[in-house]
Amino acid sequence: MDGFDYPVVLAPQPDGGFLVSFPDVPEAITQGEDEQEALLVAVDALETALSFYIDARARLPVPGKPRRGQRTVRPSALECAKLGVYRAMTEQGIRKAELARRLGWHMPQVDRLFDLRHASRLDQLEAAARVLGRRIEVRVE
Repeated sequence: MDGFDYPVVLAPQPDGGFLVSFPDVPEAITQGEDEQEALLVAVDALETALSFYIDARARLPVPGKPRRGQRTVRPSALECAKLGVYRAMTEQGIRKAELARRLGWHMPQVDRLFDLRHASRLDQLEAAARVLGRRIEVRVE
């Protein structure tokens, strides 16, 4: 499992607009005036909800398979890299303190690495992935 494409439900509202929810991330709920706006704000809602899991040091929810024709939403590229490194760390049972030791960093640096609102540098994420035996791959499709 390497992706962060979460199926999204767009529910038209009687008074207009769309309610947006994620079956796999119940904490992520938002709304938009039209489908385009709803999908745009859904990214922020998803990133915010996934940050709750990181703050709680919990495993990230695994995206389910979308139904035929169902839209998906993914966090931005930098956040996907952060989430991937976080997922690798938790799958290996490694705590932030151990990651900091392996990297030779101070704890605040590791905390910022997993802060989805902080603009971490890609080379820092690559270093963290490397000490976890992983690598970051970037594609433009």
